[in-house]
Amino acid sequence: VAAPGAQAGEDRRVVVELFTSQGCSSCPPADALLRELAERDDVVALALHVDYWDYIGWRDSFASPAFTARQKAYAYAHGKHMVYTPQMVIGGEHEVVGTKEMKIADLIATQRAQTPEVALAVTRHDGQLTISAQAPEPIKGKLLVQVVRYLPRETVEVRSGENAGRDLDYSNIVTDWRIAGEWDTAAPLAMEMPIEGSLPVVVLLQHAGHGPIAAVAELK
Repeated sequence: VAAPGAQAGEDRRVVVELFTSQGCSSCPPADALLRELAERDDVVALALHVDYWDYIGWRDSFASPAFTARQKAYAYAHGKHMVYTPQMVIGGEHEVVGTKEMKIADLIATQRAQTPEVALAVTRHDGQLTISAQAPEPIKGKLLVQVVRYLPRETVEVRSGENAGRDLDYSNIVTDWRIAGEWDTAAPLAMEMPIEGSLPVVVLLQHAGHGPIAAVAELK
């Protein structure tokens, strides 16, 4: 595992989660912005399609109630009473309308300037995912070890609803998000788990209760 300072500054990566829907007419500009963010070396961009637009004329082919639940959990953790699309959550800490490009850039820069709490290393070999991490000082509470898979790119022909007649391009579409375990940071983390297929893998260490994301690693 690299020294904690190795992720600081230019090497530090920031997780950007976009809550979006194929049925939302305000979302395509945010989807396009996420495509741009996905090209950056300092960002891990993830599109989570929610299902609460499915009842308004078009069923999102990528939507999952689990992603809606994640967005609602963020709202609760941040003291909010509503969810909306398009919404981006930056580093698990800050929420912003998904089309506010300058605000999003500022929040990413703020996250990158923070001193990382832990160092994380992830490898994949012969169908096995190995996760290692260490903290220079124990962190209060637990970190959730989360493993995410995504489709890098897909185009959808929307036939009805608010975006009827449009071909919409999507990037980094989350297909699976699971909690692999918990880590109390008192001792180094060492974990192995089977991993199937060739889709990219993202590993997140996040404070329990939908708190800040302490570390991220991505294997494309």
